[in-house]
Amino acid sequence: MTSVILTDGGMGQELVRRSQSEPTPLWSARVLIDEPELVCDLHAEFIRAGARVITINTYSATPERLAREGAEELFKPLQKRGIELARQACDEAGEAAIAGCLSPLFGSYAPALTISFEETLGIYRRIVAEQAEGVDLFLCETMASAEEARAAVTAACESGKPVWVSWTLADHGTPRLRSGESIAAAASALGDLPVAARLLNCCRPEAIAAALPELLALGGPVGAYANGFTSVEALKHGGTVDVLHARHDLDPHAYADQAMGWVETGASIVGGCCEVGPAHIAALRDRLIEAGHHISGVA
Repeated sequence: MTSVILTDGGMGQELVRRSQSEPTPLWSARVLIDEPELVCDLHAEFIRAGARVITINTYSATPERLAREGAEELFKPLQKRGIELARQACDEAGEAAIAGCLSPLFGSYAPALTISFEETLGIYRRIVAEQAEGVDLFLCETMASAEEARAAVTAACESGKPVWVSWTLADHGTPRLRSGESIAAAASALGDLPVAARLLNCCRPEAIAAALPELLALGGPVGAYANGFTSVEALKHGGTVDVLHARHDLDPHAYADQAMGWVETGASIVGGCCEVGPAHIAALRDRLIEAGHHISGVA
């Protein structure tokens, strides 16, 4: 029997599906303002499904995205609201660790849209300052380049909280970050920064399976949480997520098959990303228990 940390699934796509409003470039952050009860309810559903780590719903509430939409003044209120709703869900549904969210500043899957390292680090430090007191750990997720991850991890480590870094991979071909960099190069770029776990996320589960041996070779705790998109090519900078489509071959049982393969390979942290909902996490929980694994939280 091994101990496996089960995380939540994807908030954004599920909130768009449940919302009464049309998708906007601010994506799930808009729901924090207009329909906060949806956010709390979804967090709670993931906890009841078995998740022992949930991530605050601030993925699209970065200063750059908000400024692009003329809403930069919402930065601090959205960070605060995201933490409050996650805490409320834990009070209602059960104990779970709350992960702060350091997401790509300019949008997912866009490693070419960058500014200098120092400017990037400064923005991530602003986000960490707003989240640090209210979270249990930091998740630097969907990192598409080594430099982006280095800036996010540097800022997160300054908080003194545990830090997970999660890279997103090209969906096809030899395992590489979306920047074209190797996993080993991305890990090396972090130097001696004290990362608590290395993960892969928001790419096809098949891409994760192909890359896990290389990630495991680096040592330390390893995890993964895939998306269920047919492709991400249609999503452009500043666009809306309604241009993306879900695969029809990744129902909860099929997704659990994929994730159990990662666990059998050596992953000790599993969950889901976009298009992976509470039913998927519940199915994965059941499979983990059936296989004799112990579902744990963050120590």
